[in-house]
Amino acid sequence: MTSDNSAAFVAFDRVQKSYDGETLVVKDLNLSIPKGEFLTMLGPSGSGKTTCLMMLAGFETATHGEITLGGKPINNIPPHKRGIGMVFQNYALFPHMTVAENLAFPLEVRKIGKSDREAKVMRALDMVQMGAFGGRRPAQLSGGQQQRIALARALVFEPELVLMDEPLGALDKQLRETLQFEITNLAHQLGITTVYVTHDQTEALTMSDRVAVFDDGRIQQLAPPDELYERPQNSFVAQFIGENNTLMGTVSAMRGDTAEVRLDSGEMIETVPVNVSNVGDRTLVSIRPERVEYNAERLSSDAHTLNAEVLEFIYMGDIYRTRLRVAGREDFIIKTRNAPDQRRLAPGEKIKIGWRPQDCRALDA
Repeated sequence: MTSDNSAAFVAFDRVQKSYDGETLVVKDLNLSIPKGEFLTMLGPSGSGKTTCLMMLAGFETATHGEITLGGKPINNIPPHKRGIGMVFQNYALFPHMTVAENLAFPLEVRKIGKSDREAKVMRALDMVQMGAFGGRRPAQLSGGQQQRIALARALVFEPELVLMDEPLGALDKQLRETLQFEITNLAHQLGITTVYVTHDQTEALTMSDRVAVFDDGRIQQLAPPDELYERPQNSFVAQFIGENNTLMGTVSAMRGDTAEVRLDSGEMIETVPVNVSNVGDRTLVSIRPERVEYNAERLSSDAHTLNAEVLEFIYMGDIYRTRLRVAGREDFIIKTRNAPDQRRLAPGEKIKIGWRPQDCRALDA
């Protein structure tokens, strides 16, 4: 995964990290982040995303390669001299200090005068809608309020780069969604470059300008959220981001920008070839649940149709989620909008389903 480092505000150049001298947890990472971008590092536990964040913060040292910030190498600069704001999942607030004292601390360290300090603290508290809480101690605040204070403390000294490591992981769903929106808005308003680490795909898709999907110490795909979801480059990304139906098969013909695939169950379908190139290649065919139709009148003339049997029909408020037996598999899901013209299906019912060839991707097996 290469990128042009000339216009980068943050750049990783062939960075590697090993803890034991043998196993690489980060492998040859090349990544450039322009000024003002909100970039999320997304991946399962142990994929290398947090290690990358810690190397950028200065809490870990790269075994090989160079990290630059604003064009200057920072490998040998200690964390407190990098001028980076940090927000962690556990808030890391000083319990013996008031909220205002917690915010003033990074300013005192930077030898900023008292009146300037007070003005900056008030401005940062107002930014996160906590202006009235300066005199309280962290223990007197809820989890969501503490996380707002942790965010304000990361912003108070006006850093150009803020790093966030799973900052919303401990909060309930509704509060998490509110803060996702507030953090993204703040970052864009202030023009701050943000590197955000999470294993929550929804969070990554809703907050980011671009997402770097990590697995096995490498970036598997780096793209804006919609591209990542609509056009995954390999089967790991397709299955890690959102819900996804997969069918196994073998490429039987290649025709320009389409590949014909014979499914293991015998049916023939047309797909967009992504990382298959030859007749005879094994492939995992990927189709998103919301791209599949079962109302015949909604299907386009070039749609593929397959026979299916309804195994489970679940009402989820805004959508119906139906599990089907398709091409020998019993985990094929379709999602349909809860609309007046959508028919409810009954378990055991035999139906035809279909999708457009361009919504179906032939990925690595």
